[in-house]
Amino acid sequence: MLLAFHKPHDVLSQFTPDHPGQRTLAEFGFPENVWPIGRLDRDSEGLLLLSDEKPLVDRLLNPRSKQPKTYLAQVEGLPSPAALEKLSNGSIVVQGHRCAPARAELLDPQPDVPPRDPPIRVRREIPDRWISLTLTEGKNRQVRRMTAAAGHPTLRLVRVAIGQLELGDLAAGSWRELTPTDRRHVGAA
Repeated sequence: MLLAFHKPHDVLSQFTPDHPGQRTLAEFGFPENVWPIGRLDRDSEGLLLLSDEKPLVDRLLNPRSKQPKTYLAQVEGLPSPAALEKLSNGSIVVQGHRCAPARAELLDPQPDVPPRDPPIRVRREIPDRWISLTLTEGKNRQVRRMTAAAGHPTLRLVRVAIGQLELGDLAAGSWRELTPTDRRHVGAA
């Protein structure tokens, strides 16, 4: 079984809390014996896969799989072409690791993303913009660290695709079992 889940903000990508009161995957009614494939940080939202198929989990988590992941990042300021090039060309170093080249683009028009609870901090004198980033690696907090290194800290981060599987209109906190076609879109057929 392979599931797509729209992880809400402020939920850990695990079934047990690290500290009392933390929200976890346990509250969303998943079938028994499924485990997350990868993770999203507590303050990130979007597409998370879960499965009870151990070989599939191992294959999709293997760094050699180079499964592209696409994120929408709401960032501070208006990224210049030079900032987008810096995000794209593999020149950013995060915690001693040179990030692989990524695809970064300014979104115009801005995407229609439902509001988050709690809302992001807004600064009247500093505009914000949405960019799209597609990466083939997934180091801890990589997108946030990359955008900060490019001079545009991330205010909100939503993963919208893994491979060719898109989050689509799956509501926050909802999940569904993937069809055979969906499974092919993430290399799980």
